[in-house]
Amino acid sequence: MRPLPRDPLRLFASYVHMASAAVRARLGRHRLTMPGGPVVSLTTHGARARAVHLTLASIGAGTVRPSRLIVWIDDEALLAEPPRGLRRLVARGVELRPCEDLGPHKKYFPYVCSLAQHRVPMVTADDDVLYPRRWLETLVAEHVRRPDAVFAHRVNRITVEDDRVLPYDRWERATSAEVTPRNYAVGVKGVLYPPAFLDALRDAGDGFRSVAPGSSDTWLHHRSLRAAVPVLPVTALEGVVFWPVRGLRRSPALLDQNVRAGRNDRVRASLWSPTDSDLVVRGAWTPC
Repeated sequence: MRPLPRDPLRLFASYVHMASAAVRARLGRHRLTMPGGPVVSLTTHGARARAVHLTLASIGAGTVRPSRLIVWIDDEALLAEPPRGLRRLVARGVELRPCEDLGPHKKYFPYVCSLAQHRVPMVTADDDVLYPRRWLETLVAEHVRRPDAVFAHRVNRITVEDDRVLPYDRWERATSAEVTPRNYAVGVKGVLYPPAFLDALRDAGDGFRSVAPGSSDTWLHHRSLRAAVPVLPVTALEGVVFWPVRGLRRSPALLDQNVRAGRNDRVRASLWSPTDSDLVVRGAWTPC
């Protein structure tokens, strides 16, 4: 006999939320986009494309909707014949766009390269999460308050001991509004990037291909260091659950390689100059 889940009530709740998203995706009629919002950009592939409509429906049911909702796809066959659930949402404002296979960088890089000048923020999303109704609203509110900063629902704070940066798996969660170069945005719950930083990412080019092909968060943190753009946590949804889309397998390779096998640390060591390291060790944007 198969063992029961550790938390059957939580598992049941996740399926209830999935069912609700499925109903919105199947029976909803309103557009998932509206003028004035940020751009939301994500990618999908393979079997995950059959369930991404649930994520998109949750985003479109938010208190704030994106002005554009873009799904980047590197598979020509999938782009030519998307699953029915995804195809149905195209009529409600979802854009399916082709891109090359850039790994996790597909979520943002094709979009930042698509405009000569960015005027609205971009928010990255994952294709296997059901986003809370105020997810985008809280990101936008923080952007209005401080339009120069990157905001994320999950931010790690780089741990420094004895003037040495500790390995990634020993970093803690950032929960305060302290402005420090030690803040590192984690893309799992969504990140808002301001327009000026999008221009900086475009101008920085695709150097990640050789040094950070599978470590987009580490590359993006490095670019924020170089551009002197602060990264700050959004705490308004603390305690709110970001329900997973069940039945999808998160790629163990990224977690295993980036965290457990230390790839984030190796990429960081390759990217950072002595000036970058000194900035993080000091923990301040200006000299002490």
